[in-house]
Amino acid sequence: MENFNPADKIQDLQYFGEFGGVNPSISDSSTYTFLSAKTMFDTFEGNAEGCYLYSRHSSPMNLYLSKALAAMEGTESANVSASGMGAITPVIMQLCNAGDEIVSSRTIYGGTYAFMKNMLPNWNIKTHFVDITKPELVEKAINKNTKILYCETVSNPLLEVADIKLLANIAKKHNLKLVVDNTFSPLTVAPAKLGADVVIHSLTKFINGSSDTVGGVVCASQDFINDLKNVNNGAMMLFGATMDSLRSASILKNLRTLHIRMKQHSYNAMYLAEKFENDGLKVVYPGLKSHPSHDVITKMMNKEYGYGGMMTLDVGNLDKANQLMELMQNRNLGYLAVSLGFYKTLFSAPGTSTSSEIPIEEQKEMGLSDGLIRFSIGLDNDIERTYQMMKKCMQELNIF
Repeated sequence: MENFNPADKIQDLQYFGEFGGVNPSISDSSTYTFLSAKTMFDTFEGNAEGCYLYSRHSSPMNLYLSKALAAMEGTESANVSASGMGAITPVIMQLCNAGDEIVSSRTIYGGTYAFMKNMLPNWNIKTHFVDITKPELVEKAINKNTKILYCETVSNPLLEVADIKLLANIAKKHNLKLVVDNTFSPLTVAPAKLGADVVIHSLTKFINGSSDTVGGVVCASQDFINDLKNVNNGAMMLFGATMDSLRSASILKNLRTLHIRMKQHSYNAMYLAEKFENDGLKVVYPGLKSHPSHDVITKMMNKEYGYGGMMTLDVGNLDKANQLMELMQNRNLGYLAVSLGFYKTLFSAPGTSTSSEIPIEEQKEMGLSDGLIRFSIGLDNDIERTYQMMKKCMQELNIF
């Protein structure tokens, strides 16, 4: 990724508002007028650049945000959606037809898993879930019907790391599309620069950073984004998960501080992970040398932004996990809540929340215990103070 710094790409974008404002103007309209009926027809057909027809098709603010996110990921183009799932599902449906198959990481976001496992069979699309860290298992699952190789850069919730360059080579060898959900590692890893064909984010998380907006984005080639937006057979166009212009404006403003926030999220998470590991706790964090894929992510990452803000602790059982999370919330250490990327630390037991769509027996097989707590580490100014407060909570519950 020589000479590619995603934060610089975002900073280099410059948009002027309608009246010279430093923020682009928000077009708060669902439909747009034309002086010429011919121009309306051309716009509907996608042949009148700079003209807008209807906000489900496109809007100025959505295009501003899409352009910024494409620059961040180093792709030709991008298209935003109303949620992360509103980005994931149309990509899959655009690439697969009845009878096609997918090879996916076994540890992925619960909503993605549920879509692949429970809904795609209705369209006769089958998914094989594998340990994405074992290339021999990935290759073994591929057959003549496979169209997509799907993974998360850093998986939800077990924080397994996918070797994007290795997977890209496998995908190219078998003429597959490598689709990567990069939600946990914005700026840290640039999957498209490592060979991924499509990069997806839930903008709800780190990119927006204030837990007030739901959104998603697909970053890919111009041709693929055009296919997704085609009025006749484009899955993003026809599924209709359109982002609101006001929300796009909000995310675009927050995107400008992402580089600062990711550095602090990463610093704090590394600090806590090292402390808790030294205390003898069962902690997983990609920045620790004990992480099985530490070398893989170190090789892929932009080191300026650290190893990310996600960490897990296994405290043994669900009762203990629930007690600890409730106590930490009462002590103002964060919130017992799903999602991630907020300025405060968020914690949840994924086996009974964000990964509850995965059957218990499969959770056990992949190593997701009911005592596992997933932490999205916040932007705390004094992380040593936070550590001492968290440690005290654990000592009170005899976790130490």
